[in-house]
Amino acid sequence: MRTAIDFYFDFSSPYGYFAAMRIDALAAKYGRDVEWHPILLGAVFKTTGSAVLTQIPMKGAYSLRDFERTARFHGIPYKQPPAFPLPTTVAARAMLWVQNFRGAEGAIQFAQLIYHAMFVDGINIAEPMHILEIAKKGGFDTTGMAEGVNSIVIKNQLKAEMDLAMARGVFGSPFVIVDGESFWGFDRFSQIEAMLEFGKI
Repeated sequence: MRTAIDFYFDFSSPYGYFAAMRIDALAAKYGRDVEWHPILLGAVFKTTGSAVLTQIPMKGAYSLRDFERTARFHGIPYKQPPAFPLPTTVAARAMLWVQNFRGAEGAIQFAQLIYHAMFVDGINIAEPMHILEIAKKGGFDTTGMAEGVNSIVIKNQLKAEMDLAMARGVFGSPFVIVDGESFWGFDRFSQIEAMLEFGKI
């Protein structure tokens, strides 16, 4: 049986959003499942010494233009959020909570709702109440979500996810691992497809 593709992303990453809109269809084309893993780039940057792309001189202005251009090129709805970047700890914890109680499929649907809210509707996903509202509008039963997001179990689960991601060399969003081969960035999806089709590049 073919192994699942590991997809790592931060909810505040535009390129992560673009990848989230395409990864499942790409995987299905080659008979693969995708395991979605929320990460926190802030924690990664502390280790790598990097920073938010839009806050880097010269690269920042370029990236804002590239986000919009990439979205147009791939036909993905996109609007630059009024507040950006945002802390995504609550969103990541909420996804793990949904995963625990609604399964992997529900967690993926929830993640896509959060991404759409951020990069299409311009909703501040750093606000816990907004996360609950997004989930409710998406048809999720949010009973226990607020408490669950702040529980020690979910906090430890996210920490474990981060520790494992870092151990596997994950340093950005999106970050995809296919059969042990790592790919960073939405612009690597052509290489990912080649890997899926031929088993190597």
